[in-house]
Amino acid sequence: MLKRFIFLIACLTAVATAHGQELNCQVSVLTPQIQASDKSIYETLQTAIREFMNNRTWTSDQFLNQERIECSIVITISERASVDDFKANIQIQSRRPVYKTSYNSPLFNHQDNDFTFRYVQDQTLEFDEANINSNLTAVLAYYAYLIIGLDYDSFSPEGGTPYFVKAQTIVSNAQSLSERGWKAFESSRNRYWMTENLMNVSFKPLRNTMYSFHRLGFDKLSDDQLSARSAVTESIKELRRVYNDKPNSFLMQVFFNAKCDEIINLYSQAASDEKNQVVQVLTQIDPANTLKYQGILNSGGGK
Repeated sequence: MLKRFIFLIACLTAVATAHGQELNCQVSVLTPQIQASDKSIYETLQTAIREFMNNRTWTSDQFLNQERIECSIVITISERASVDDFKANIQIQSRRPVYKTSYNSPLFNHQDNDFTFRYVQDQTLEFDEANINSNLTAVLAYYAYLIIGLDYDSFSPEGGTPYFVKAQTIVSNAQSLSERGWKAFESSRNRYWMTENLMNVSFKPLRNTMYSFHRLGFDKLSDDQLSARSAVTESIKELRRVYNDKPNSFLMQVFFNAKCDEIINLYSQAASDEKNQVVQVLTQIDPANTLKYQGILNSGGGK
């Protein structure tokens, strides 16, 4: 936490004395497929989720208001199965500031389609990781810890481990829930496998990339663009170790869902040899976005 604190203090133009919680989470609950005259329950649900994410203390660290992690949750409800039961998907995004700039780098951009839950209007959302009986709060807490863990990983090597352990504990304690998303056999790309990958030694190079990509690369772009971009290139090359061991893995997909467009923008002004080098690696380790990466070669930039 100390590295993150020092870094963010350097980014601030003013320092506040009050301490807030860890997350600054924007929440939207959408119901495009539901026709109902009374939509007040969705408004209270949105408020309850916002308060749950932003007012709860998730770590033992203290955060200044300006340090809070910027993130968003969009819940799109597709069906109201009963008065209190809902079927939906949940989109989670998070980002972190880049040193000496106003730019925020995306860390997480994921849509979870295995999301059904029970909510009684005006109820207070409670969560106890040792006694999980609500899929709604379990999913929210799980992603809160993932958001925090990824943020910490981007500021210090494997700094997010304690929070990924928390998320993995939720997975373990949610095995008795009837809702989908928690069990290994249900899918190869669900909450179970997200934390399994994060804690699996095979994915250590990806977690190292989270640090080097941001602290050694993007955070130094304003000081020396060429050397900073070179650091990003080296961090991307590190991902070949993951691809060779676990091709088409879930966690690699999650990484590139957040970083693909940012990487393309970064190299649009690079020299031709630098473009060729990074495109060769990217098309190997993220073949789903090959056409996008080929666009780097045709973009304006160095010679």
